[in-house]
Amino acid sequence: MANYKLYNGNCLDIIKEIPDNSIDLIVTDPPYFIDGMGDDWNDNTLNKKSKKAGVIGGLPVGMKFDPLQGRKLYNFMLPIVREYYRILKPGAFCIVFSQARLYHRLASALDDCGFELRDMLCWKYEGQAKAFSQDHFIKKRKDLTEKEKEDIIKSMEGRKTPQLKPQIEPMALAQKPKEGTFVDNWIKYKTGLMNANETLDGMFPGNVIEISKRERLQEEDFKIEHLTVKPVKLIEHLIKLYTIEGQTVLDSFCGSGSHGVAALKCNRNFIGIEIEKKYYDIALKRLKKTQP
Repeated sequence: MANYKLYNGNCLDIIKEIPDNSIDLIVTDPPYFIDGMGDDWNDNTLNKKSKKAGVIGGLPVGMKFDPLQGRKLYNFMLPIVREYYRILKPGAFCIVFSQARLYHRLASALDDCGFELRDMLCWKYEGQAKAFSQDHFIKKRKDLTEKEKEDIIKSMEGRKTPQLKPQIEPMALAQKPKEGTFVDNWIKYKTGLMNANETLDGMFPGNVIEISKRERLQEEDFKIEHLTVKPVKLIEHLIKLYTIEGQTVLDSFCGSGSHGVAALKCNRNFIGIEIEKKYYDIALKRLKKTQP
């Protein structure tokens, strides 16, 4: 039977207590460092922002461009990724969710710490369009006549802010360098190779994984109030691809515990770390329900 350990605290402090070469897979979903989702993440503030017609500081959610966001993400992740490298077994994989605009900064942190970037995986889903027209801004202009406003609005018909409907969320697939050949590494650590028999659609597993967001709403008999919760089915697929039963999966940004639920369902051991007590309690409840 799989076991789990769940910690409430700062992930960097707790990871430093994990022994070298002891983890078989990391699957984690860190802060994305856009629109307040950084190391100063405040759930209440973010929820209030998202309810204000999808606007933050006069710009649609996800459109507040700040070059410092990417640098902050890189600097935040770098010391954590160094610890990932230390605690993973040779050949083991590290899968980190990100946001399309700042994915390159996350990938750079992994690359700079010695990981081999094997691929970019994509979770494909049906998102909600967030772009909106500029009509209301034009109507508020006091330097234009009503006729000028009408003409401009007509000329911009169908034009909206440059936000295509979101349909993918990228994941960096990184691998700690193996020892010797794939066979040598497998014999010693049972890591480094994927399970090509693991499939969602009967086809050879691909780097685009299509799972509806609705899946996450059907997995529990209680509501999970978290802004970035992932479907358990998605995480189960990733775990089955890159580990075998009895191995240990780590999520250093555990949130409401979906990765832990997936690990236990796959008969893998799980270590989870969550800094917010509210989500730690939710995760603990879900893990206890999955594996008393």
